Amino acid sequence: MTEVATARRSRITPEREAELYEAVLALLREVGYDALTMDAVAARTRSSKATLYRQWGGKAELVAKAVRHSKPGGFGDAIDTGSLKGDLHALTLRSDDCDIEQNSALMRGLAMAIHGNPDLLGAFREHLIEPEMAECHILLQRAVDRGEIRADNPAIKFVMHMMIGGFAARTILDEKPPTQEFLLSYIDAVVLPALVAPATT
Repeated sequence: MTEVATARRSRITPEREAELYEAVLALLREVGYDALTMDAVAARTRSSKATLYRQWGGKAELVAKAVRHSKPGGFGDAIDTGSLKGDLHALTLRSDDCDIEQNSALMRGLAMAIHGNPDLLGAFREHLIEPEMAECHILLQRAVDRGEIRADNPAIKFVMHMMIGGFAARTILDEKPPTQEFLLSYIDAVVLPALVAPATT
């Protein structure tokens, strides 16, 4: 039974899957999560709703996977510059300012929807939050192994909070979209000093 279900779910080619994800993201930017419907996705992509539900199960899973697909690689995937600063800078430079601004606007809208939708929260935890936290741990563990940061530094468990906070606060406090320049300076001024802080006595 499992083999049959897997076969059914694998009928969409990677190219077609990417096309569907792009259409979902475009609709999200146009109407937001709450107004997005599987009917609209089916019409935009010339798909049947049955195909969409068979492949993704529902709107929450489809949206979470579309957002995950749009991200350029994992948090620490294929990044190993030899230093923590180099890794964090390389991670930031994967997206240009246009992509960063679009992603910022998209995530602001989705953050509102996540608070009132347990299904969307669960899908985001499974496909974005938990994988990125695991990848962040790998990146930081390499820095520990290189002797750049202490394993017992309490700031380690707040790196994702710091990164997301800086990303979100830029628009709220400065009324400007986050940019590569801003994020790089934020990493140098806030994230790295917290991680390489000397041991307290």
